Amino acid sequence: MNPIPATTQINHESTLYAEPVASVHGFPITNSLITSWVAVLVIVLLSLALRAKMKKVPGKLQHFFEVVLEGGLNLADQVTGSRKITGKVFPIAISIFFFVLINNWLGILPLGALGVLHPAAGGSYDFVPFLRSGTADINTTMALAVVAVIGSNIFGILVIGIWKTFNKYVNLGALASIAKKVRKEPTVLLVAPVMFFVGLLELIGEVAKIASLSFRLFGNVFAGEVLLASMSVLLAYGLPIPFLFLEIMVGLIQALIFAMLTLVYFSIASQDHDEPHEHAENEGFHEHMPA
Repeated sequence: MNPIPATTQINHESTLYAEPVASVHGFPITNSLITSWVAVLVIVLLSLALRAKMKKVPGKLQHFFEVVLEGGLNLADQVTGSRKITGKVFPIAISIFFFVLINNWLGILPLGALGVLHPAAGGSYDFVPFLRSGTADINTTMALAVVAVIGSNIFGILVIGIWKTFNKYVNLGALASIAKKVRKEPTVLLVAPVMFFVGLLELIGEVAKIASLSFRLFGNVFAGEVLLASMSVLLAYGLPIPFLFLEIMVGLIQALIFAMLTLVYFSIASQDHDEPHEHAENEGFHEHMPA
């Protein structure tokens, strides 16, 4: 490879899209994809290390994660209202939490000098860093949001049944009740179409959940990376440090928000709104839940 002259212009700009680092048979390998792979590798290695060193008398690492898991379970119980639901949903929520958290933190590591150069117009080169937070790529956050929303509806089908889950969005039961109740309750002619329309709004709301989850996470993480890059340009030494600690906290908070919203969506999907609220909170709430 020929050396690049010292006078060559090198461009380095923050882009909304993930930048390709390499290509394998026409498939682009972007820097956000690499970061996501690294995040998964960190989670796998950490899990294997914890499993290998699991003891009745926990060491420091095991004790730390036991405290984290116990705190997470107690927090999840406040959302779901039931340890039974928490036990089924928590593995998904905690997995999303750690994946998002590690991605957020990998993206702010001070490794900006590590990357590749791609030829650009005018004899200049574009610098592409190896690491860019996977959550700063809308494709990653969109995929996570789709998993959370579709997964919650599948969970609802397993808990309350496919008909009741379908009826939340396409309320055929409300329209069918018109013929049965119209003589005794004429107001059903107004109420039933409204209930059917509300169900359609719920369906639109599911799509809105995907947009809300994905754009919130993407916007916060991407804005943080741009902020750090801007502060580094103004003054490379000292000035970015307070903002770096701020982004560490933002990364933690955003991972927690995403995981908590996932818990909320799963909890809502498991509720049977046709039954009385008191009955739902007690014995009948989870009678259809698989063991």
